Amino acid sequence: MKIEKFKSEVDTLVKFFQIYCHDKHQNQNKKHYIIPYKNIIIEKDVILCEECHNLLEYSITRLQECPHDPKPRCRNCENPCYEPKKYKLMAKMMRYAGMKLGLTKAAKKIKKIFKNS
Repeated sequence: MKIEKFKSEVDTLVKFFQIYCHDKHQNQNKKHYIIPYKNIIIEKDVILCEECHNLLEYSITRLQECPHDPKPRCRNCENPCYEPKKYKLMAKMMRYAGMKLGLTKAAKKIKKIFKNS
């Protein structure tokens, strides 16, 4: 996977986890991530509950080890690397955050239309 694609995937994971965890969980804490990939290091400060931090770490590890180039969407992968139980948790989180993110973008567009009218 190309470095820019990896960075984009990590950014998406972090954004989705933060949306989901902020709405669903309590007792969140900030954790500093140092994520090596090929010849770069990505650093992120992420605020999540312990359960979500654990799943995010697992997801990043899976992403770092993905053998596919180009990387397919995990749900379309012929040889998924996620454990079934963790895959179900990820799918639930991604559905929720993706829907919320989509609705947020739509709401901003609608507000912009009415503001310009």
